[in-house]
Amino acid sequence: MPSPRTAIPRILTGAALFGLLALSACGSSTNTSSNDAPATPSPATSSPAAAAAGDPFGPACAGVPASGPGSLAAIANEPVATAASQNPELSTLVTAVTKAGLVDTLNNAQALTVFAPTNAAFAKIPADTLAKVLADKQALTNILTYHVVQQRQGPTDLDAGTLTTLQGGAIRTAKSGDTYTANDARVVCGNVQTRNATVYLIDTVLMPKS
Repeated sequence: MPSPRTAIPRILTGAALFGLLALSACGSSTNTSSNDAPATPSPATSSPAAAAAGDPFGPACAGVPASGPGSLAAIANEPVATAASQNPELSTLVTAVTKAGLVDTLNNAQALTVFAPTNAAFAKIPADTLAKVLADKQALTNILTYHVVQQRQGPTDLDAGTLTTLQGGAIRTAKSGDTYTANDARVVCGNVQTRNATVYLIDTVLMPKS
């Protein structure tokens, strides 16, 4: 079984369409603990929960513009990396995605779920550590792909269980009251729809097991 580090280059080489963060599909990623990353992309469809998704939820959603660039209506028509670039709270994430060379692959994917760390989440990481990660493309790719899941996952898909990421590791999701979590991160604005992804803004950067 390939390790996460060896799996990443394998995805990248197949990434014309999003070998990396992408690719809609290889079957459902819900309730599995496999550590194998998908080698090749294939068409994906939204889950029933995602197709019937309700409104975005969470305290940070209040900061989303009501209209114009960055509004829910505007980003619904934009691919996910482009949509993220319109949210000032995701500027560090956008910088990381750009440094890893994942903008096009993200935008060209067909159906994803992205757990998007906010600037406040990245601020929890010591500045020197963050600088080193941003300068290490392989390490950065390993972390970023750990935040992406194949196919759209609606809120009910996150109630309890595990999701296999494109990095090959698993994220544990749970719901307590009105709060959703992914590992130790809290969803601060969830169920945000872009043209090709369902996005959950989180308050902590998720770290894959080495």
